[in-house]
Amino acid sequence: MKAVVMLVLIALCGTARADSDPPVPEHSPTRNLAGSIQLDYLSLPEHRHVQPDEAFAGATVELSMKLAMDFGERTTANVKVCYSCHGFEVGMAYFDVRVADELAVRVGRFTPAFGSFPLRHDPANHMTSDKPLPYDMGRMVRFRNWNEGVLPAPWVDNGVEINGTHFFGPAQIDYAAYVINGPKGAANGMDFDYTLSRSPAQYYVDNNSEPTVGCRGALTLDLGPQQIVSAGLSGMAGHYDPKGELGFLVVGADASLQINRTAFRLEYLARWTQFAIGDDPLATFKYGSDSSGHFSDVTLRDGFDVEIEHPIDRLTLIARWDGLRRKGNVFATSELRSTSIVLRYTAAIAFRLAGALQLKTSVERYDFSDFPDEVAVHVGLAGPF
Repeated sequence: MKAVVMLVLIALCGTARADSDPPVPEHSPTRNLAGSIQLDYLSLPEHRHVQPDEAFAGATVELSMKLAMDFGERTTANVKVCYSCHGFEVGMAYFDVRVADELAVRVGRFTPAFGSFPLRHDPANHMTSDKPLPYDMGRMVRFRNWNEGVLPAPWVDNGVEINGTHFFGPAQIDYAAYVINGPKGAANGMDFDYTLSRSPAQYYVDNNSEPTVGCRGALTLDLGPQQIVSAGLSGMAGHYDPKGELGFLVVGADASLQINRTAFRLEYLARWTQFAIGDDPLATFKYGSDSSGHFSDVTLRDGFDVEIEHPIDRLTLIARWDGLRRKGNVFATSELRSTSIVLRYTAAIAFRLAGALQLKTSVERYDFSDFPDEVAVHVGLAGPF
């Protein structure tokens, strides 16, 4: 709570000073405070009592507040705090230095460029109450069994990013390359441990002093009046354990098509994660070696998201089909199998009540390979400020 209060006081003090001071030069620093809020209620009608390890049923709040400082044509700073199921978090704290459209440098704590959805991850910037399964962060049913999605959004980390945009005719190319701390996990870990990545007890520092590297490239084409198509590729690789021995690789591809006001989106993510076998794998894991005696130490987790949005006056209709798959060994106590799949079918409506305030409603059908199928209903309010 202190982080939010401090952010508001800084903005108010800056505004008051600007009102009382005499006229200032054209390129004096300017401040802008913005944010978004979403209150969402999740119900599982087939369950009378939902356990916290199954889903976060009931009402949850997502809040983001950003203070932006513009120091002129080439330098800006952004500080953002967010609040959700994980409590308060520093969502960004960085400087941007722009040399040209084709070259800018970002230094600090930020969301590295990966995929398309993180660009609109704030709750007021996407039409559904929850995120696509590949980017899920604690909102899907059975999220603890799956340990979230492929790469939870927003992924926030410390590092340096170089990015830029080049315009030519009706097209533009965007690129980004970065070096960040990377995800964290235990020395004998099976997967990422997201509580370590965002825990203040870890001082937000790298756990293995070895950076993670990543990049993204995207092409956007203006095909004519109100017709835009774009496509992008992303990648990230590094090690996540304290000794720097367990590696991972994440790749992604995304595409979108805007025709008039109707949007079509498609995205795919895949992550290969190495895990520690240990001294007694037969006692630790559910599955043994293959026919050749080889004990695999890599899991594959991939997911997809297909969405269509069509506005009709104050209504926006949304249809979504997304899913996750996990292949590889699991702990002996896990309820998952060597290949587990979940598919989700979503029908949603966003209704603009007043200004930018929206009422979000959706019905979701989960098709699990390892658990009983579920129906989830969302009702929420979301808007920017």
